[in-house]
Amino acid sequence: MTAPSETPVVRVAAVGDIHLGPDCRGLLKPAFSVLPECADLLLLAGDLTRHGTAEEAVVVSEEVAEAGVPVVAVLGNHDYHSGQEAELGRVLEDAGVTVLEGTATVLPVAGHKVGVAGTKGFCGGFVGASAGEFGEPEMKAFVRTTRRSADRLAGALGDLSAAGCAVRIALTHFSPVPDTLAGEPLQIYPFLGSYLLAEAIDSEGADLAVHGHAHLGTEHGMTAGGVRVRNVAQPVIGRAFTLYRLPMDGHLPRAAPPEARTGP
Repeated sequence: MTAPSETPVVRVAAVGDIHLGPDCRGLLKPAFSVLPECADLLLLAGDLTRHGTAEEAVVVSEEVAEAGVPVVAVLGNHDYHSGQEAELGRVLEDAGVTVLEGTATVLPVAGHKVGVAGTKGFCGGFVGASAGEFGEPEMKAFVRTTRRSADRLAGALGDLSAAGCAVRIALTHFSPVPDTLAGEPLQIYPFLGSYLLAEAIDSEGADLAVHGHAHLGTEHGMTAGGVRVRNVAQPVIGRAFTLYRLPMDGHLPRAAPPEARTGP
C-alpha cells in the first residue's frame, strides 16, 4: 500500500517481438500469471505472431487472457504479413486486449489516469540518413505512410494530455530513435524506424516511449526532446517482460531516470 507521503507510481510491464505460433501454447502464460503481483498493465510492442495469421493470434490471446492486468498492444510488421491484420486485431480484442493504431486508451491506476497512445509506425530512417517525400509515387507513398502514422501518434498523445493523464506512454513497433538500434547493421537502420515518430513524441510530450522490432538492438535510448525510449523486443530484454516504474506526480522531469528494471 502506498504511504500518503510517497509519490504513487504506475508499474508498466512491456515486451515485444514474442512471435508466437501454434507450437508456443503455454510458453508465456506462467510468466504473465504473476503480473498482478508486480505490474499495473502490460504493453505488447508488436510482432506478436510469426506470420500474422488468425490461428497464431488465438495463441497470443490465450497467453494473455488471464494476465489479470489490462493489456494494450500495437501490431508489428509480422502481424501484417498475411493480410489478416484486421482479423488478428479482432481476435485480440475479443480476449480483452486493447489494440491501438493511431489511437489511445486511458487506464485508471491508483486514482490517476494513465494514458497509452499507440501506432505500429513504419520505416524511413533518421536525421542525416532518411528517405524524403520526393520523386516517384512509390517513394512518396513510402514516406507518407510513416508521416501519417506519426501524425496519428501525435494526435493520440494530444488526446491523452487533454484527458489529464498523469502519465503518458507512446507505444510503437518501429523505433523512433537510432539509439536503441545499436547492435543492428547500420545499413538496415532506415528499415527499423523513423525520426518522424520521435518528432511526434517530442511535439506532444510523453513520459516513456516503448518499441520493439530491433532484435539485435539495445534497450535504452532518448529522443532529442528528452523522452526516454526503451526497446523491449524480447531478444533484447531476454525475459518474458521487463518492468518500468513511472512516478505519477504530474510533473516528471524528462531527464530523470523513471524506472527500475525487473521481471520474472
